Amino acid sequence: MSLPERIVTQRLRLILVTPDDAADMRAGRRQERWHPSYPRPDDVDAASLLRPDDPWGPRHVVLEQQAVGTIGCFGPPEDGETEIGFGLVSEARGQRVATEALTAYAEETDRLGVRLTARVEPDNAPSLKVLARCGFTELRGSTPEGELVLARPVP
Repeated sequence: MSLPERIVTQRLRLILVTPDDAADMRAGRRQERWHPSYPRPDDVDAASLLRPDDPWGPRHVVLEQQAVGTIGCFGPPEDGETEIGFGLVSEARGQRVATEALTAYAEETDRLGVRLTARVEPDNAPSLKVLARCGFTELRGSTPEGELVLARPVP
C-alpha cells in the first residue's frame, strides 16, 4: 500500500521532498525552483518529518515551475487512517491551489482505502473551506489546543 512518487493534476505536481531539499530548507538555503516566499516556517517543520523513501511524507506543491507550499501526512496510515497537513505561500492563495492539491492527494488515498484526517484552527476560514470542498465532513471533536479535528470518509 503506497502512494505514487509523483501526484499530478492539470496545474500541479506534488513532488516528494528529498533529503537534500529538507537539508536546504532547514539551513535556510534557497533553490532556484522555489518561490521567493518558500519555504514558510511550516514547510520547514514539515521537512523535519522527512523519512527517506517514505511516500507519505512531505511533498512540494509545484505550480508552474515553482514550489509554492507543502502537503503530506504525518506518517504512514495506522488502522487505515492518517493525518494530512498542507499550506501555501500567500501569493498562491485564493487560486484553489490547496483545493486542487488536497483533492488529488485524497484521490490517491481513496484508491488505497485510507481515511484522511486534518486539524485546523476554528477561525481559519480559508483552510476550513478547502477541507469542506475536499469532503472533510466528519467532525471528531477538538484537540487540547482547541483545533478542530475533521475526517474525510473513504468512498
